[in-house]
Amino acid sequence: MSNSQRRLNQVFVLGFASVVIFLDQLSKILVIENFKPGVLSPMFGDVIQFNLVYNDSAAFSMGFGFTPVFAAISALAALALLWFSRRMETKSWALLLGIALGGVSGNLIDRLTRDPGFGNGLVVDFIQIPFNFPVFNLADSAIVIVAVVTVIRVMRGEQIGKAKING
Repeated sequence: MSNSQRRLNQVFVLGFASVVIFLDQLSKILVIENFKPGVLSPMFGDVIQFNLVYNDSAAFSMGFGFTPVFAAISALAALALLWFSRRMETKSWALLLGIALGGVSGNLIDRLTRDPGFGNGLVVDFIQIPFNFPVFNLADSAIVIVAVVTVIRVMRGEQIGKAKING
């Protein structure tokens, strides 16, 4: 694979990450401005409701009180994803990596910029679905979707970042 192709894939990664970050942060701003914390607001009946919460834990409300640790892990994950972006051989893997980077970065931005302060900021969550599922946000959705698609692709015999070799 040529260096120009790798650079183009890096641009794809950064472009998709930027879109995810923009949508994540915009949605959080709009929810903060238009909803009250802890008040359920139906969006699609009882299937999807908005419920503004400020989260100091990891995904799915696990690990309360470890916000600085999660901020450090998120920063390291973002750096690792940027490093791996140089190795993406296909646009489809670059797309997935970009979405993952955007998701990780969206929540990292909250931890670095929101109250109570740098590295301790609370993540804005607002999407509530039935079955007592934890409240989540677009960044969380991006990370989970990429994880599921990646597992499916790997189970089908693909190597992460590589073009599929028909054999």
